Amino acid sequence: MSLRPGLFLDRDGVINRERGEHTWRMADFELLPGVAEAVRYATDAGYAVVVITNQSGIGLGLYGHADVTALHERLESELAASGARINLILYCPHHPSKGKCLCRKPGGLLLERAIARLGIDPAPSVMIGDRERDVQSAESAGVRGVLVPANGDLRNAVKRELRPA
Repeated sequence: MSLRPGLFLDRDGVINRERGEHTWRMADFELLPGVAEAVRYATDAGYAVVVITNQSGIGLGLYGHADVTALHERLESELAASGARINLILYCPHHPSKGKCLCRKPGGLLLERAIARLGIDPAPSVMIGDRERDVQSAESAGVRGVLVPANGDLRNAVKRELRPA
């Protein structure tokens, strides 16, 4: 199996608007402008597109796995309506106050799972996030991490950072 590069994306602040609190209700979910175009660009360049997100509200009991799944289905539906597709979404449900886990960013376990599952070559891959823990997570999995401002235009970062496969 030939490996391909991956584009790993944080969710809140990169794909949808960062509100400063947990986002799990449909009414609070706002896809940022340019995300669909950025995802299409990455796919056209030969990248697998993976969302890696911490969802600690589950661990806190604020919401459940079904809420996150429903929100991710909406995200995929909105992107599909614009001709864009995410290959995989992985999330950590744990809260650090409840103990240490390996899947919560800045840990790299979720990236490593995606790399194995989708046949991704980490060397040419990129993780775009709006927090230092996103960059640390990427680097721990051998992926280049790129820090962007929260709620920015993902198109600019994707076009600047990705190299055609």
